[in-house]
Amino acid sequence: MSDTSNKVGALSGIRILDLTRVLAGPFCTMLLGDMGAEIIKIEEPGKGDDTRSYPPFLGDYSAYFGNMNRNKKSITLDLKNIAAKDVFKELVKSADVVIENYKPGTMAKLGLSYEVLKEINPQLVFGSISGFGQFGRYRERPGYDIIGQAMGGLMSVSGWPDSPPTRSGTAMGDVLAGLYCCIGILAALKGRDITGKGQSVDVSLVDSVVSAMETIIQLYLVEKRVPGRIGNRYEFIYPYDTFAASDGWVVIACGNNEVWKRFCKVIDRMELVDLPEYKNNADRVKHHDNLNQLVTEWTSKRTVNEIVDLLLASSVPSAPINDVEKLVNDPHIAIDREMFVDMPTYDGQNMKVIACPIKFSDTKATVRETAPKLGADTDAILRDVLKFDENLIASLKETGAFG
Repeated sequence: MSDTSNKVGALSGIRILDLTRVLAGPFCTMLLGDMGAEIIKIEEPGKGDDTRSYPPFLGDYSAYFGNMNRNKKSITLDLKNIAAKDVFKELVKSADVVIENYKPGTMAKLGLSYEVLKEINPQLVFGSISGFGQFGRYRERPGYDIIGQAMGGLMSVSGWPDSPPTRSGTAMGDVLAGLYCCIGILAALKGRDITGKGQSVDVSLVDSVVSAMETIIQLYLVEKRVPGRIGNRYEFIYPYDTFAASDGWVVIACGNNEVWKRFCKVIDRMELVDLPEYKNNADRVKHHDNLNQLVTEWTSKRTVNEIVDLLLASSVPSAPINDVEKLVNDPHIAIDREMFVDMPTYDGQNMKVIACPIKFSDTKATVRETAPKLGADTDAILRDVLKFDENLIASLKETGAFG
């Protein structure tokens, strides 16, 4: 397990009812849990989160589920069951946050909308993640990561000019939505300190991707130019691209004229500094094709490590392009920054998971508990959180509330 010497997280004392599944929602609650919040994951009886059956597997244990659902407790509730709804409402009374990522309208159909729940707990923060948001003409459309990347425009600018639109190599639509929801939840909790009331937080995958398109969208808004796919170079700076080395690929980022001058000195081509086509950044962007060839002539004769070492020694930003094996074994990432930590599984195995990237000086984000078995904490939550006695728990089980 990771260092648990400091078990008081920044969000200690915050109780979150987590109705989310798959990636965007669980990513959000994973971050909140790492920072100390109590996460009660409410799952469908007999099935649970879909990702319990997703690869990769460690024996029968899903590493996908394990990574996203550490620091959480699992309770099963059939929310179509009247008794289960009553149990959920009892949990809401002591909760700070509810987070769900159902299709818009689902919670209302269950009789568990924000409007209903805020009457039970006016201080409740209610987070929703969906493909297109809780309002708008597309609100009822289903949404997955690739839908967010497509509709949000990211795929249109990812890839090479002669390639089809390309999905990002990881689920950026889901991750961005999870991040934005996490930020929204934290802001709503702070707002509650001011107003004494909770509020709803509505985050969509498409909006999240649109927001992350930043200056790419500004090109159209200002110039009415539709940006296309340009590979790995950047619209606004050059050299800022990938370049072939003798044994792999590197990135070089000359973010301003001063860095460009330092780069020219490293490659022993100071005459380039005063050439009109390369003197200023806008000129270098305009002549990027010729400049790419010039830089590649230099990089292609050297190894990745040689290039990176030479450039960094002169404060020119450069880096190797790591594959997963290299990044997992990079001493800065793995050892200094502690980005991978051990976590025992509920079946007695051990696996590594990705640590929280937010490094606090005091209230450290930690992996404290393994991802739970389906429904493993149902009885304990009923008994310890809701103070139900054994007779009441037994009678609720007879109703099918827990499956």
